[in-house]
Amino acid sequence: MLLTCQSGFEALLGAEVAAARLGAVDASGAGWVRLGARSADPLPELCFAHRALLEPVEICGESVNALAGRLCEWFLGSLRGEKVDATWPSVWQAPIEIPGLGKRLGSVETEFNALLKKRLSRVSKLASPELPRGTGPARGLFVFASDFGRIQAARCAWLGGQRRMADDPAAPSRSYLKTEEAFVVLGREPVAGETVADLGAAPGGWSYSAAKRGAQVVAVDNGPLKGGALDNPRIEHRREDAFRFRPAPGQRYDWLFCDMVEDPRRVLELVTQWTRGRWCRHFVVNLKFGHADALALLDHARRSSESPLRDCAVARVRHLFHDREEFTLVGSLVE
Repeated sequence: MLLTCQSGFEALLGAEVAAARLGAVDASGAGWVRLGARSADPLPELCFAHRALLEPVEICGESVNALAGRLCEWFLGSLRGEKVDATWPSVWQAPIEIPGLGKRLGSVETEFNALLKKRLSRVSKLASPELPRGTGPARGLFVFASDFGRIQAARCAWLGGQRRMADDPAAPSRSYLKTEEAFVVLGREPVAGETVADLGAAPGGWSYSAAKRGAQVVAVDNGPLKGGALDNPRIEHRREDAFRFRPAPGQRYDWLFCDMVEDPRRVLELVTQWTRGRWCRHFVVNLKFGHADALALLDHARRSSESPLRDCAVARVRHLFHDREEFTLVGSLVE
């Protein structure tokens, strides 16, 4: 199994895999780790893995044509007995840390597509380069280039939901991208008429994300709002301490947002107050681990009796594409 992650976090992914007893890491590189023999148990929820290529094959070649040709032959062989009558993902990835590798993989993809069109035009027309939205298993073609003469390919993959999101020039900060990505991981997003409490909102990227969908937002922060969040008619800015803010008696927000540069355990305690008090229905929360033991914090967030995840019907923890030294909790409470 080949697991991909954000470059620079391979060691944390490897440690998470070891803690989950998935198997031993036998190789790693920029943005990936590979397991040898692994447990036959179903793949558990992973935080640092963006996707897993299940039972990948390694294809080697000194040229673009050689790689594309060998990949095409393997792919055609894997299709025997399989009926393809719907759009299928053809997803290609290379670590940006290796200069020129992405361009080379793009050339291999172009040549592969030309070969597939000649051999199976109908199947070729159904291919989509888009990564499927959401989480869980997916079937199609997933290709990862580990170096210039070697690619890993698999028909099946597990998706963590992470992906690069499109920026919005009106967004007050790049933090906006995190919540956009978090909605994909959770599988739902604020809609018109819903209410949002955004704790530690400034400069307002998360508030803006909800407001542009028609939600009514209370942005709680002593700092100023900027960009599309400033003077937004759907955003009420309250200059208050986010740790002291509470809903009015009998009030329940549809969403709780929280992205604060604070002690992550203190933030987790605050969010648990909201979930235990049933002051929200869904939440998106960032926990910063820059000055903490990331794996210990992850274990605490998942397993502590005081974790807000215990109150959820759906709960996920992910290191997002747009996260740095932090991970994101998303959840929907049991009704």
